[in-house]
Amino acid sequence: MYEFYAFVSKGGWLMIPIGLCSVVGLTFFVERLWRLRRSNILPDWFLEQLEQNLSEERFEAAEDLCRDHDFPLAHMVVAGLERADCDRDIVKEAVSEEGKREVFRMERFVNALGAIATVSPLIGLLGTVLGMIGVFQDVVQQASAGGQVQTQALASGIWQALITTAAGLAVAIPVYLGYRYILSRIDRYAVEIEEYAMEAIDHIVPPEHVASRTSGQTSSGGTTADSDDAGSSSRAGNSDETSDADNADDSDEDAEPREEAA
Repeated sequence: MYEFYAFVSKGGWLMIPIGLCSVVGLTFFVERLWRLRRSNILPDWFLEQLEQNLSEERFEAAEDLCRDHDFPLAHMVVAGLERADCDRDIVKEAVSEEGKREVFRMERFVNALGAIATVSPLIGLLGTVLGMIGVFQDVVQQASAGGQVQTQALASGIWQALITTAAGLAVAIPVYLGYRYILSRIDRYAVEIEEYAMEAIDHIVPPEHVASRTSGQTSSGGTTADSDDAGSSSRAGNSDETSDADNADDSDEDAEPREEAA
């Protein structure tokens, strides 16, 4: 253990932030693994009870079940049930918006893992560059003093400078693999949650209900059009009768002067 500490300490003070990156990355990875267990996201017992309540149209029981549990799908179903009296498009939009928020919650600390995987090798590279600068400064001082440059000291300074790069890569590689694994798990959950949410929408606002509502609106629109046509026809008939009456009055008025002349 002491030998390992002595070896790492030769990398300089930049080994401290690299070590902190490894600890923080491991903490975030373990926390996401624990939080993204299936029992916390899509437990089988919850799916069975929700499907049973929705298939039997017990929407109040389904809403109570969802409000009692902190699952992503539960929040999405509640958003849909709160708008059960609205059109299907409105329900789908509400569920979709809630789904985006749930995916954002599942991605908590994931971006931090990606940042650690990116920054760790850069810190190691910075340590190597600073170490190489110190080594070549020593070479210049030895040369300016008229002494012979010691290749052994030069090689020792170079490998000590490379320790930080190796440490940065040693931290970045597993953290990046964990980052990609967490993202793949979230994507898999997102697809499953979307499928279950669409099934819930079909129970809340069945497609045949939407079709019947649309046909009802179309038939009412047709009845209104027919009544408008009938009204137009009656108005046209009334105008014809009025014009005939006016013509008859004009004929009577023309007839009276002719009688007086006779």
